[in-house]
Amino acid sequence: IPAHDEAPGIAATVAPLADRMADGDRILVVADNCSDDTAQRARAAGAEVIERRDTTRRGKGYALDFGLRHLEADPPEVVVIVDADCAVADDALDRLAGAAAGGGRPVQALYLMQAPDGAGLSIRIARFAWLVKNLVRPLGYLRLGLPCQLMGTGMAFPWPLIRDAEVASGHIVEDLKLGLDLAAAGHPTLFLPDAKVSSLFPVNEDGQRSQRTRWEHGHLGVMRDLAPRLLATAVTRLDVRLLGLTLDLLVPPLALFVLAAGGLLAVDAAFFALSGRALPLVLALGAVVLVGGAVMAAWARHGRDAIRLGDLAMAPVYALRKIPVYLGFLRRRQSEWVRSRRDGES
Repeated sequence: IPAHDEAPGIAATVAPLADRMADGDRILVVADNCSDDTAQRARAAGAEVIERRDTTRRGKGYALDFGLRHLEADPPEVVVIVDADCAVADDALDRLAGAAAGGGRPVQALYLMQAPDGAGLSIRIARFAWLVKNLVRPLGYLRLGLPCQLMGTGMAFPWPLIRDAEVASGHIVEDLKLGLDLAAAGHPTLFLPDAKVSSLFPVNEDGQRSQRTRWEHGHLGVMRDLAPRLLATAVTRLDVRLLGLTLDLLVPPLALFVLAAGGLLAVDAAFFALSGRALPLVLALGAVVLVGGAVMAAWARHGRDAIRLGDLAMAPVYALRKIPVYLGFLRRRQSEWVRSRRDGES
């Protein structure tokens, strides 16, 4: 469990896990550059704690690497990584560890983010978009016999794989990069939807903005930097699983996808008005219908509890509000890890 200034909530994560530990299991919390009493509270809740101080190499990946080097003295069969602000379902650890040990490959739990009580429309829409990304798409891939991306928490690895992996990359979405690196090395991730991990979206605006920017800039950066090489590797090797992961990576965040489809439709409508040529407009309209149909199918099957249909109709407005995030990627992409401010923090 990597933890940076997580004193208010670390015990709520550690204590339930400590109650489920079997003989030989351990909970290791890496208190990373903490300025509060995260370490003391984690120990009191039942965890083994190591503390890391390095103000130049900051970020979750460095904390994970520090923890893995500590484990080398007495390595486990399987390492499960959980974020410090997550709730883990009762049987999730056993399911993850068993699948990783039995299959010899990384395993990813179903990781969903919930909307706090009284959350506004933007958070409810974000929750639905998260559900599409972390449940609907991986579940479809699973049914096709394809792997999924790593999601940052609820991840299990056989020790030989994670011991030799490059986790101290300094990338702001180190989990996404790690999953792609392992897949390229022949170890794609298995999705395990019966193992559940969850956390809450921050309500405060600063926390939402920071979280959103880190995720989406990180995704777009990996898409730009790694997708061409991975696509070439998958085609050269005839590796269907790596090809599937790469195509999944090339799907932009849902809000950007909606903006792109709508923008293309507007451009082609203007082209039709000027030239009278209908084919580009027909193709763009077909793309919008397909995107809209996919969103509605996802809502009907999995999203009814996350958001009302009337609220979902406001998704295009939500997408428009995210334009500054995408423009920020073009002007000055966020490349350093920044912790999202938790609710109640000043």
